[in-house]
Amino acid sequence: MKKLLATVAFSAVLLAGTASFNSAAMAETPKDQLIVAFNMNNVLTMDPAAITGGEAVQILNNVYDALAQLDPETRQLQPRIAESWDIAPDNMSVTFHLRKDAKFASGNPVTADDVAFSFKRLLTLNLAQASYLKSRGFKSEDVDKYFVAKDEHTFVLNLPKLDDPKLIIMILTQAGPGSILDSELVKSHEKNGDMGKEWLANNSAGSGAFSLTKWRANEYVILGRNDDFWGGAPEMKRVLMRHLPESQTQRLGLEQGDLDIGFSLAAADLKALKEKSALTINSVPSVGFYYLAVSMKDERFAKPKVREALRYLIDYKGINETIMSFFGVQRQRPINSGAFSAMEDPGYTLDVAKAKSLLADAGYPDGFDTTIRVISTQQFLDSATAIQSTLAQAGINAEIITGGGSQIYGAMRNRDFELLVGRGGGGQFPHPDSNLRALVYNPNNADEAKLTNYQGWRTSFFSEELNSIIEKALVEPDQAKQTELYKDVQIKMDKEIIPSIQPFSERVVTAAYQANVKNVIVDPWVCRFENVTKTQ
Repeated sequence: MKKLLATVAFSAVLLAGTASFNSAAMAETPKDQLIVAFNMNNVLTMDPAAITGGEAVQILNNVYDALAQLDPETRQLQPRIAESWDIAPDNMSVTFHLRKDAKFASGNPVTADDVAFSFKRLLTLNLAQASYLKSRGFKSEDVDKYFVAKDEHTFVLNLPKLDDPKLIIMILTQAGPGSILDSELVKSHEKNGDMGKEWLANNSAGSGAFSLTKWRANEYVILGRNDDFWGGAPEMKRVLMRHLPESQTQRLGLEQGDLDIGFSLAAADLKALKEKSALTINSVPSVGFYYLAVSMKDERFAKPKVREALRYLIDYKGINETIMSFFGVQRQRPINSGAFSAMEDPGYTLDVAKAKSLLADAGYPDGFDTTIRVISTQQFLDSATAIQSTLAQAGINAEIITGGGSQIYGAMRNRDFELLVGRGGGGQFPHPDSNLRALVYNPNNADEAKLTNYQGWRTSFFSEELNSIIEKALVEPDQAKQTELYKDVQIKMDKEIIPSIQPFSERVVTAAYQANVKNVIVDPWVCRFENVTKTQ
């Protein structure tokens, strides 16, 4: 009786305000309905041009289609709305050949005019997601030049400057910059030249496997099946994505069968759920790294031998085995393992004697005092504490300074820190440039440049040589030569040019779900529910 009351109570919380979903208020969720828990704090709109954060991408990947997609396992580019594409010999344009059977949820056919409209709208409105294309040189005043509907099913993307078309296509796989909108439907809801912005904040105009039925900020999102989806109607008739930020609430829902999937659970709850045979716990690589960063404005960390010594004062194995379960896996290079040209780790290990020797060569035989800034979230703080301990073994006495994200990363953006344990480094797209632009590249090291998007700038790291190779590699049209250039960057950072940021763990994301739920894609950046099924 006690368990029954708890189940009913949980279901009431889960389904509050969703009268149309009352059929899910049972201990086992219906076979054709998927109940998902995640954190919606950063979901502020349903307009794909204005969204921010992985949670909104996770929702809209299901609602809006893109020209191409990334395979969730291999990260290889695959066709989607575009059946194929041709890259021009000069790498300055890509011609996409669209599927002829794709329709929007409205019933309107998907055409090249819709594709061109979607990208023109993105740059014209200049909302959050426009930054992806703006950072590649696209400008709102030239949209008619960039985005051309050659005929009903042929779309031509013209690049504004020499770039790697593969990276541009990768960017356009993601909900937000790559979302294809039903131009007729959006135009019919335009108000005062807003290109449908007000209407799209709460409605959808996509051709994905689902359409937006209803959403309430920080409460829930309901997705309804698109029976005319070109890939075949999904098995799930509805998907309820519920805002349940408390890990213990998600755990309770999973244990009692009220939830199918939990996407934002804490390590302690994941460990407990791992013992349940009725549940699956799955961790997959995601984007970016956990790292130790130094400020090269500090004369001590400006010395290469000091930065090299720090490499040998991190217990990579210990941190990843005891702290990073469900959050990260050991990684020491600044390129995510799923990117092409990614190399095996160089094999740094905790070696206090070697670190002491390097510090002595740098003029610090007795070490020195410093500070480590870190946000107070558990895996960050535990990692910083572990690093504090190993630094002390070489005479570096580091005081830990904790705070919220705005305080800690704010100090990094202001170039006002000494050491910092953080997370970042690009990698949303499986291209080395995505990581290297974030962590290493720095086109202007002056304080007044304020290049806060570059973590190389934040740490005052500047290398003309690495900048040059990164720029050259990006535009190299020969795949084999390009791969070698990116490997050259990694080798130089290992042997010659000691960077300011040392990764110690590659980020992973973890989900828990019922064992009878199949084909779950865990990474929010590529998550889609169209192939999810349930067995009895």
